[in-house]
Amino acid sequence: MDEVDRILKAWAHEAPGLDVTPMQVLSRVSRLARHLDLARRDAFAVHGLDVWEFDVLAALRREGSPYALSPGQLIAQTLSTSGTMTNRIDRLAGRGLVERLPDPRDRRGVRVRLLPSGEHVVDAALSDLLERERTILAALSPAECEQVSALLRRLLQPFETE
Repeated sequence: MDEVDRILKAWAHEAPGLDVTPMQVLSRVSRLARHLDLARRDAFAVHGLDVWEFDVLAALRREGSPYALSPGQLIAQTLSTSGTMTNRIDRLAGRGLVERLPDPRDRRGVRVRLLPSGEHVVDAALSDLLERERTILAALSPAECEQVSALLRRLLQPFETE
């Protein structure tokens, strides 16, 4: 029995006619997300990063050489706003992890490029994160991980846009 089971049992007692079956899955997903957020925060803090900093640096790193994206592409990949992204880029540039460059295809545009120092820190933080995530998933077999992944993908699809 876990905490969600206790919550469901309490609701069954207090509101016996209430169908709380969605909570069987989604409350567990929500609680797991909180634990994962804490694990991410801890993994990144060791490298002097906040979660948002890792997200921006990782988006650039995944892009491949020359590790550059427009602010608009970063906004889309990190689900942030324009004003927020401007502030984030400023802070990362101030730390010497990224730089702004003119967009060679658009004189008015800017590209944000990952610097070697940013590449180093994001690679190290990713390595630590993956180790923590492997530990979390150790209770599941590889086949179970694939099954959970497929089911979560189906749940996420209505929220994800191309």
